[in-house]
Amino acid sequence: KGDSPSQVSLQTQSVFDEDLQKKIQENERLHIQFYEADEQYRRQEAQLRARLDQLEKESEQHQAVVNALNRKYTDAIEKLQNDKALLEVKAQTLEREAKDCRIRTEECIVFPAELSDYNSLNVPLHNRRHQLKARDVAAQALGFVQSLVSALLNFHSYTEQRVHIYPLDSSIEAISPVNLKFSQYLHENASYLRLLEEDLLQLHHSITEDSITALETLAKLQDFSRSFSSYSSFLQKILPYQLQSLEEDCEAFLCTAALASKNRQLQKDMKKLTAVFQKLKSYVALLALPSDSANAVFTQMSVCLHGLHDLSQHYSQKASLEQDLPTVTQKFRTTNECLLSSLASLTNSCGKMATFFSNNLDFLASCPGYSPRGCFLNPRQADSVMENKRHAATYMSTIRKVRSESVSYREALANRQVLTSSTESREGLMQQVAQSQEKISRLEQEKEHWLLEAQLGQVRLQKETQRIAQLEAQITDGGPAETHSAADGVDDVCVPRVSELTSQLQMCDSKAVQFHAECRAVAKRLAMAEKSRETLTEELKLAHQNTTRLQDELSTTKRSYEDQLSMMSDHLCSMNDTLSKQRDQIDSLKLASKGNSKKNKSR
Repeated sequence: KGDSPSQVSLQTQSVFDEDLQKKIQENERLHIQFYEADEQYRRQEAQLRARLDQLEKESEQHQAVVNALNRKYTDAIEKLQNDKALLEVKAQTLEREAKDCRIRTEECIVFPAELSDYNSLNVPLHNRRHQLKARDVAAQALGFVQSLVSALLNFHSYTEQRVHIYPLDSSIEAISPVNLKFSQYLHENASYLRLLEEDLLQLHHSITEDSITALETLAKLQDFSRSFSSYSSFLQKILPYQLQSLEEDCEAFLCTAALASKNRQLQKDMKKLTAVFQKLKSYVALLALPSDSANAVFTQMSVCLHGLHDLSQHYSQKASLEQDLPTVTQKFRTTNECLLSSLASLTNSCGKMATFFSNNLDFLASCPGYSPRGCFLNPRQADSVMENKRHAATYMSTIRKVRSESVSYREALANRQVLTSSTESREGLMQQVAQSQEKISRLEQEKEHWLLEAQLGQVRLQKETQRIAQLEAQITDGGPAETHSAADGVDDVCVPRVSELTSQLQMCDSKAVQFHAECRAVAKRLAMAEKSRETLTEELKLAHQNTTRLQDELSTTKRSYEDQLSMMSDHLCSMNDTLSKQRDQIDSLKLASKGNSKKNKSR
């Protein structure tokens, strides 16, 4: 039934032959791989040996450079150690001198009580390093406040936008009177916040390298305190409407119990926000007063700002609950997202400001090198410091000027004699000139008198000539003689001439008086015109400032609206993409369901 032994042996032999052939082929392939690997190993070994030789040469060169540098730096270190030892000795000497000076200063401070009032006359020194640090700190504070102002602007603007959307849409039906009044008040937020930012910017500009910066000398801090107080009053004004608006949200027919709970929590948060800004207003007002409690004030400000960290978290929970409402529109969702973003920015800015106060507490609460002994630094002392600084700079520039070449004492005496004689000669000449001018004026008057006499004589001569001609004619004709005498003719001529000159003189006097009055009136009008021009210039400056402020507000509002539009556009695009994906999924599901139904029918 089985195979024969010969067939079995043949089959076994064929199997062995096949296995042997495979082993031979595999052995040949392994020999080839071994040869190729050996060749590759030899090439890599040659390359690595060449690389090793090159690296050894470079290592020797580097070692030589390192040895040279070690020798150089060893010498430098020895020199620096010697210098350090000398400086330590000098520092110890200076420390002893400083200690002695402090002891003497304390002895001067602990002075009799009746002379303690003289401490107010002490003038502090000018600390340039403190000024640079103060300007840097003020720049950081300005950046944080600008971020805070931007977050508050967005928060109020988006809150106003939300009031017009939920719980009633103002485009469809009228909103409640509370929300309408709340919206009107919210629209005024930029006027308070922009003034706050502008006052802090002016405060930053007032801190220069050539000024004295301390809490007692910052005059612009009063303006910032007033603007901050105005904004705090604005928050107090809108708080009742804000609470009532959240109450209306709770009374909406779609408001769930969880959402109402979150609205109650937000009411507490709004009260807390207003209370925090009320405390900050008091602390800023305290900073504007001279006192030694600045450390405690900045610490409390940091604590207040840290208390607003959970505001955005509560609103995020509220927004997530409102997303599930069936009547919520895309515009409402976008507004909620923008509100949440502004609240996150607000809490982030408050946290950064709190950290900033904590990190710079030592610098903000102290004024090293400024406060005079025994009293606070006041603006008058700061002015005196800067006046002394200017005097010192003027003195140094004066002593550095190249002096003009001097002359000998004898030459100076000779020059003085010449100058004295010249002065005496000048005074004599001035007297002669004054006498000559008086004489000239007197001669001019006499000249005018004799000119008038000559004119009168000429008129008399003409009259006498005419009278003689008339007498000759009468004698020739045999008529009666002229009974008038020559004196009568002279009187007839002189009286009209003198009256004419008198009237001209009176007319000239009246014209001179009138001209003088007109000149005085013109001078008064000119002075009034100058005052009016200065007033109009100031009004023009104020108008330009108002125009700039309004343009800034307009640009801010425009930028805010553009940001809102861009965010809404991005959100709309993302929603369109989501809708298109959902439609594709629905279409694919429909096709799959159709295919399944066809298969079921075919079965």
